[in-house]
Parts: sequence; C-alpha cells; structure tokens
Amino acid sequence: MAKDFSSIADYFPDLTSGQKARFTRLIDVYNFWNSQINVISRKDMDNFYLHHVLHSLAISKVIKFSPGSEILDVGTGGGFPGIPLAILCPDIKFHLVDSIGKKIKVVSEIANALQLKNVTWQQTRAEEIRHQYDFVIARGVTQWNDLHSWTARVIKKKNDNVLPNGWILLKGGDLKNEFRLVSKKMIEYPISDFFKEDFFESKKVLYIPNAPASER
Repeated sequence: MAKDFSSIADYFPDLTSGQKARFTRLIDVYNFWNSQINVISRKDMDNFYLHHVLHSLAISKVIKFSPGSEILDVGTGGGFPGIPLAILCPDIKFHLVDSIGKKIKVVSEIANALQLKNVTWQQTRAEEIRHQYDFVIARGVTQWNDLHSWTARVIKKKNDNVLPNGWILLKGGDLKNEFRLVSKKMIEYPISDFFKEDFFESKKVLYIPNAPASER
C-alpha cells in the first residue's frame, strides 16, 4: 500500500527533484491545515497518498494535457484532484472551486505553501463560473446530470488536446444508471489498469466529450 510518496513515485519515474520535494512535503502541509480546518477524515489521512494523491493522479494516465491548457476542478474539497495534478503538470493552469469557504481556505494555503504558480482558487458555485476551460475535472462531486447542466457552457469549443474538450471524472461503483444518456460516447478507464493497489479495484476515470446539444 502506498503509505508515502516514495512508493507512488514508482508510477511516475520522470518526476523532477522539485516535484518530488513538493509531493513529499504535501502530507505535512495537509496535516497542519487539516488540524486547523478539518477537510479530510483521520482515516483518510492515514492513507493520504493512496486515497487522495494517487487517486487524483490517475487522470494523468488517461491524458497528457497540452501546455497552457486550462482545467476547472469543480467541488475540489481540500484540493483534489487539482493540487496533485498541478504539481505533476506545472505547465497547465488549474482553477479550483468549491462553494464552501473553509475548503477554499485550505486550498489557498496549500497552494501558497507549495508555491504552485499554476493554481488559482475561488469560493463559488459551479453554475456561477464565467471563464471557459478545456476540461472540467471532478472527483465524486455530484450526479452527472447536475454537473453537466452546471458546466457545459464553460467548456471551450476549440480543441487543443489529444482528446476533445469535455469532462474527466473520478468515479466508482455501478455507473450505468447515472451515465446512461452519455454511455455511447463515454470512455471508461479502470484505474486498476494503472495502479495495482486494491483500493482502485472498482474505481474509474471517465471521459465524456462535450458534444453539441443535438448530439447529447
């Protein structure tokens, strides 16, 4: 089991020394801020790198974002998946949003402590976002129909990545009913194909392209 980042680093052999240092320091920064503002349960902090960091990084096994891409992390909570991805992808811009102020407080402090220049944050509801992005990412935030209605308009029409712009979601369990209306165009990537830990057995990365209204 991935108890610290040294074991996770085996999955990402090309990390720079700066990235390794940030990932290694991540748990100490989170432990400090989680003790001030609880955003992660004690049980999950005991499995911090496995349940939060490695899980977030599964997105990077599905797509390598083009430099300069803009990513919106909706319902980021304490900064997942946005913070780990921002460390891994320093040339990508991540905007992390959540409607709960204390969670955004933690995000801001983590990003500042690690000097993540490619991370911005905002306390807001997803439906109030005005800027447009290449992809919307989220980790188990809400039902697909709600997420789609809140964020479809913020996805850029021009595609600059290998995959057309859309949503990349971290989900688990039985997804047939929730995604039945987009099942024909959705691609499921079992995370167990990338990471060997039992925790990922039923977890997936979902990719859904942003199709014109006539195709939805």
